[in-house]
This record gives sequence, C-alpha cells and structure tokens, in this order.
Amino acid sequence: MICVVGLISCGGEILPKPKGMLRLSYPKPEYVETSLPCPFSFEKNEFSDLKRARRNKRCWYDLEYKKLRATIYISYYQVDNNLNSLLRDAQNLTQEHVIKADAIKPEEYINEEKKVYGMIYKVSGDAASPSQFYATDSVKNFLVGSIYFKTKPNYDSILPAASYLRNDIRHLIETLHWKE
Repeated sequence: MICVVGLISCGGEILPKPKGMLRLSYPKPEYVETSLPCPFSFEKNEFSDLKRARRNKRCWYDLEYKKLRATIYISYYQVDNNLNSLLRDAQNLTQEHVIKADAIKPEEYINEEKKVYGMIYKVSGDAASPSQFYATDSVKNFLVGSIYFKTKPNYDSILPAASYLRNDIRHLIETLHWKE
C-alpha cells in the first residue's frame, strides 16, 4: 500500500520558480523651503521631518525619514578663524568609516555665485554612514551632515535608500542659502 501511494504521488511535472526581484519604490521628491532661525536655509524633501536636534546646539537639526528608518544629521558651526579645523574634523569624520568601507568617493561642489563650497562623500560598504557632506562659504558659515540608518549596516540592503537620501543631500547643498 505504501509503495502504491509513493508511486502515485510522485507524478507531475516539476516547474522552476520564476525569478523574483526586490522592488523598492520611494515617493518622487518634492522640495519645500525651510524656515529656520539660523544663518542658513535650504530646501528639504517633504517626505522628511525636520526636527531640532536634542544635542542642545542652536542650529543642529535632524532630517528624519521614518519610512526609511534613516536620519540626516545636520550641524552648523560659525567660522571664526577655525575653518581649517572644521574642514579637518569633517574629513576625519568620514575617514573613521575606512575600517568598514570598501571605498570612499568624494564629490566636490562649488557654486561661486551663491558662495557655497562643499564636498559629498559616498561611502561604499558596510560602514555606519553611507554618505556624509560639508558645505561652507569659507568666511562665516560651515555646515556638516551625515546619514545614519536605524539598522545594522548592510550595504546591499540599504543601497536604494542611501541613493535616494544622497540625492536629497545633493539638493540640500544646491539650494543652500547663507543669510546675511
């Protein structure tokens, strides 16, 4: 009886499963101007929430992306004969990720008309922060920021979200305006 059931149940054609691809979709970014009591303003993605940082600094802000479980931390410093020190600190912050990073690719940004000079760093690999940036007018203002996810860094998993946020950082720098 067992042999008969075994022979009858083994018939049928075996079909391979179709390949499945992960599809992540994010809302098309729509940007709005920020209104901050600080010496700068920029456009932010409506998909994000701008909150004052809890780190007790006047012009430090967090751009929270709840659905992505990510935050762009933004810190402002006044330049007072300390530009070299601020630049070195911003670059060192990026270099701290060398241990886990596969590569760090800098992208320079210069806008002479708006007096915005900066750098965006793309960090590849399982580093804690997949992107960091700084921008300055090289006279009075210095802005530094970085992306952090509320999850263990796994480059392949966060790559689509990190690319989306990197585009928001690029837009932030392109729309950055120093107030007089």
